[in-house]
Amino acid sequence: MELLINNNSFTVKTMITPKDIQNGMMGKKFDNQFNGMLFVLNEGDHSFWMKDCIINLDIIFIKDNLITKIHKNCKPCKDNNCLRYKGFGDMALEITGGSCDLYDIQENDLVVIND
Repeated sequence: MELLINNNSFTVKTMITPKDIQNGMMGKKFDNQFNGMLFVLNEGDHSFWMKDCIINLDIIFIKDNLITKIHKNCKPCKDNNCLRYKGFGDMALEITGGSCDLYDIQENDLVVIND
């Protein structure tokens, strides 16, 4: 699936099941198949952490296709005392850390999803 933010294209892997959402980017790197992970969530408050991730990530919360909150360059952690990154929305997008600054992605930007 392709996702566009400010004419920047991301090929995303979609996470829908509770198990997939919980595991997220644990132990994974982006490759030529995908450069973003899109979490489809129930609308509301959510909290993400970076347990067992192997790369820094930007975490973007989205509601009704508008960015509501961005956490930049979130660092991986190895124990259960990881920082929590909170936001509100019905989706969350994880992309390579530093991408929001590189592509000037900001809160209130529009997210377009092309199936």
